[in-house]
Amino acid sequence: MHVKSEVLPHLHLLAKAPLPGQAKTRLSPLLGAEGAANAHAELVRHCVASACQALPAEKITLWTALDHAHPLFIELREAFGVTLRAQPEGDLGARVRYALNSTPGPAMLMGSDCPSITSALITTCAQQLANFEVVILPAEDGGYGLIGTHHDYPALFEGIPWGTQSVLTTTQQRIESLGLRAAYPATIWDVDRPDDWQRWKALENR
Repeated sequence: MHVKSEVLPHLHLLAKAPLPGQAKTRLSPLLGAEGAANAHAELVRHCVASACQALPAEKITLWTALDHAHPLFIELREAFGVTLRAQPEGDLGARVRYALNSTPGPAMLMGSDCPSITSALITTCAQQLANFEVVILPAEDGGYGLIGTHHDYPALFEGIPWGTQSVLTTTQQRIESLGLRAAYPATIWDVDRPDDWQRWKALENR
């Protein structure tokens, strides 16, 4: 069910190509390098499908890394009609900020490894962004799985300890210091480790 709004946010997705040894390496002890890459591809497909259930394809950009012409990306563009763009250089904060500012109006960005972000939750975030300056889906590991903004706020992305348990709290401190109002519709989890993968597979098999 698509969001009904005069100004739909643009949704940006970040995804690596599913190359063995370079994607979801922490799943390798359980699945092997090839299996971890295949798991990553499955997560990206799920993410794009969920996004396209919530928003029209012209409002979705998939930002690629490692191999921009990988068959997975071509498959998703042809199947769903999403736009492909190459991620720029820089740390995660620089890439997130670049993507959010690459389209006019409100924008949201999410990783491709959070199957707990359903299409309904994306819709909720888009609706919340109409009433708040920032929307965030906190993650159980201390980071976040989605962020949405209306304007460019460099402080939200510069000097953040990416990959640590302090990402969310640091970001929240920045939001507070900027005097912005933020919505946190739900807490989500991503797939990083073998037990996360098994958690998702268990949910799928219910």
